[in-house]
Amino acid sequence: MGFEVKFIRKTIVKAIGPLPDSHILTLSNLDLLSGRFPVTYFYFYNKPQDHIPTPFPALKDSLAKCLSLFYPFAGKIVQNSQTNEPEIICDNSGALLVEAKANIPLKELDFYNLDKSLEGKLVTIHQDFPLQIQVTNYTCGNLSMTFTFDHALGDASAFGRFLLTWSEIATSKSLSGSPDHRRDLIQARSPPTYDPSLDENFISCTLQDIANIPTGNKVLKRLYYVDVKSIDSLQRLASLDSEERTKIEAFSAYVWKIMVRAINKNHEKCKMGWLVDGRTRLGKDRNSMSNYIGNVISVAFGDGDVHGLKQASLAETATLVHDSISKVTNQAHFLDLIDWIECHRPGLMLSKIVLGLGGPAIVVSSGRRFPVSEIDFGFGNPILGTVCSTIEKIGVGYINQRPSAKGDGSWIVSVILWPEMIAALESDPNHVFQPMNAKFLQL
Repeated sequence: MGFEVKFIRKTIVKAIGPLPDSHILTLSNLDLLSGRFPVTYFYFYNKPQDHIPTPFPALKDSLAKCLSLFYPFAGKIVQNSQTNEPEIICDNSGALLVEAKANIPLKELDFYNLDKSLEGKLVTIHQDFPLQIQVTNYTCGNLSMTFTFDHALGDASAFGRFLLTWSEIATSKSLSGSPDHRRDLIQARSPPTYDPSLDENFISCTLQDIANIPTGNKVLKRLYYVDVKSIDSLQRLASLDSEERTKIEAFSAYVWKIMVRAINKNHEKCKMGWLVDGRTRLGKDRNSMSNYIGNVISVAFGDGDVHGLKQASLAETATLVHDSISKVTNQAHFLDLIDWIECHRPGLMLSKIVLGLGGPAIVVSSGRRFPVSEIDFGFGNPILGTVCSTIEKIGVGYINQRPSAKGDGSWIVSVILWPEMIAALESDPNHVFQPMNAKFLQL
């Protein structure tokens, strides 16, 4: 019997309680860099205890309360014909909440092959709703929740804040923060000025350009478990030159060295990219923008010589990773990027490698601060939480790291990569990337 999902009901949930008057939220310059890609977070839970009522009605009520705080998430995103840019109409149109039933127990779900499990089954996309949630019940009583956001609403920090707030409301906890929707906190300087190197890395584009991204071949979506021993081992090897490297720097160096074995031999160069959050760089202090809801993300780039990377040690490659990321982790870069976008408006912007214009490349996203085990909606902590996208065409490989719900230092890593890269990762004798399956969740 194949995996099938039956959709039981769809409910539009609107915010309740005091709301600002209907208004338009203009996107910031950094919002225009988001690409409008759909982002899906998915969480799996054990069977709620017998005394806990059916989750769907309670989720609906707590979501309505949460949307009163995150009211742009209950709006709609439209294209302004005069500015030729998207904007958020904060009119409380509502978010979409879907209830579904799967025909299998959770332990039979293919956690590894996300192409089989997600789109059209655990994730349904309705373009009219910037936020949509699906609650899926399994025959064993376990359940999953998927949350799909339009990237114009925010970035991982914003979505993590939303999920944490909703879970706090659902469990009657005190709120750990209050969302800040002031998109005008991100402003270009007058006059705008920027380092010319940004012209080499970013480009203005349209939604049609994004939809027509050139792709060499089909990409695969897969999920992996990376145990803490592998992470610690990579960090030790990457720190042999006396400079201690972070876990994500060591992991990135490992991936980069695998990558040079998995690309076409005609390529002399290959790139890595890293998503960098600018909140602590742009705020007056490290916490002043911690509750900002919107996009505050840039991309750091590293350009490596294929022959040199093959010869380099893991520590030498990790130094290249560190130096590449360091160019972006400062206020000057983000101010320049905001000004670069100002000079290239109207329209959307994107990094050239994401648009497929920079040769073979992989972008790494580190989610070490993203809430996983904390996302309890009243029926227990999740046994798995991670991220993926339903996007079909993309000009770059993606690797997203999230902490395991076990809290033991292991990682859950979702990837969108070309088949040769998948094969290279899985055939590496170090076995860092272990295909995800039910045994890691103790199902």
